Amino acid sequence: MPSDAFEAAATKAKTLKDATNDQLLELYALYKQATIGDCNTSRPGMFDPKGGYKWDSWNKKKGISQAEAEKQYIAYVDSLFA
Repeated sequence: MPSDAFEAAATKAKTLKDATNDQLLELYALYKQATIGDCNTSRPGMFDPKGGYKWDSWNKKKGISQAEAEKQYIAYVDSLFA
């Protein structure tokens, strides 16, 4: 179950303005790794490039524990608001 700090960071991340695509992909990947764990779906096909980028980003986090991904997510959100 996600911690209160993680939930607060996720809520805070939704208020982020002017984030780059790379920042959004990093947030997505860390969030998915923290809440689900290793990527458990097939990579989307060539007709879904956005889905492919998201899948690639999440798949790069494979092997990171959910607890560690949660810590990294919180730290990353904090760094974006620093």
